Amino acid sequence: MKKRNLAVVFGGVSSEHPVSCVSAKSVIENIKKDKYNIYMLGITRDGKWYLYEGDTALLPDDKWIDDKYIFPAFISPDTSVHGICVQRNGSIENIRLDAVHPVLHGKNGEDGTIQGLFQLAQIPFVGCNALSSAVCMDKACTNLIADNAGIKQAKWRSITKYNYDKNADAFLEEAADYLGFPIFVKPANAGSSVGISKAKDMPELKKGMEIAFKEDSKVVLEECIDGYEVECAVLGNNEPKASTVGEILPCNEFYDYEAKYIDGSTGLAIPAKNISEEKINEVRSQAIKAYSALGCTGLARVDFFVGKKDDEVYFNEINTLPGFTSISMYPKLWEASGLPYPDLLDRLAELAIEKGGKI
Repeated sequence: MKKRNLAVVFGGVSSEHPVSCVSAKSVIENIKKDKYNIYMLGITRDGKWYLYEGDTALLPDDKWIDDKYIFPAFISPDTSVHGICVQRNGSIENIRLDAVHPVLHGKNGEDGTIQGLFQLAQIPFVGCNALSSAVCMDKACTNLIADNAGIKQAKWRSITKYNYDKNADAFLEEAADYLGFPIFVKPANAGSSVGISKAKDMPELKKGMEIAFKEDSKVVLEECIDGYEVECAVLGNNEPKASTVGEILPCNEFYDYEAKYIDGSTGLAIPAKNISEEKINEVRSQAIKAYSALGCTGLARVDFFVGKKDDEVYFNEINTLPGFTSISMYPKLWEASGLPYPDLLDRLAELAIEKGGKI
């Protein structure tokens, strides 16, 4: 069987650049080499694109950028190219691609921007299309659709920086009265818990707004749910399937960026240990409901809380390009559900090709 050409895009200009590089290393090392020719396409923190042909061990900490095996390159929006343009020795070479696997997190990676490029080029790609990616990235848009779809979630409020600056005190007083303390403060468009804080009083709420607005011009405030934090991996296009459910046992007060990627003491229980089999099945059902309502294809990780007192399932958020590091929940959930990492990556590429480049 002829090998397929698969590009893995990593790095990017978002605050999650380091996580992307670590995820990409895991992905590239686990893709079936007998089935795919792998092309590593790296994006630097300042937005320069390179084809990298060196050792995957150099991907973390951006050591790959200083390697001799990098060549200026980009994915062309021209459908006749259908792939990568790379400059070598003063000449341009085109590499036709069968599919792209973007291993990018955060802005310009999972917000629909790069997905729009793939759609212009008509190249099949892993994950959601531009519209679904953009909607899922924006927590305010996600929450609006979840409300409309009848998916239970925490109470919430949202505001732009422009409107906040016009009357911050009035907004904060109304939000605090409606949500009650503690309140989670989140940038509307960010991933991996970057810029999120938990405010226990008004001074902390004001500080949290400052932190969140550094990441995005829109902020979402959410009621704090006293519950078990659980996650479910969804896979598929027209007939998505849900994995078993995992539970986060965070080392910090909540599952923030440090707990996810830096502090190794965070625990993951697969399957979730503090909720019943009935609740596990309810979470799986709600994960598929949210996935479908938001127009997802390919993959997403859907996060929930299960209330400790009321035992209710609350939708938290959805991540269309979840982490793929060695400690990431998405591949671990599928492995526990009987789909090993290399087979999962193969299935994702197949789903991309099945969906096609014309979306």
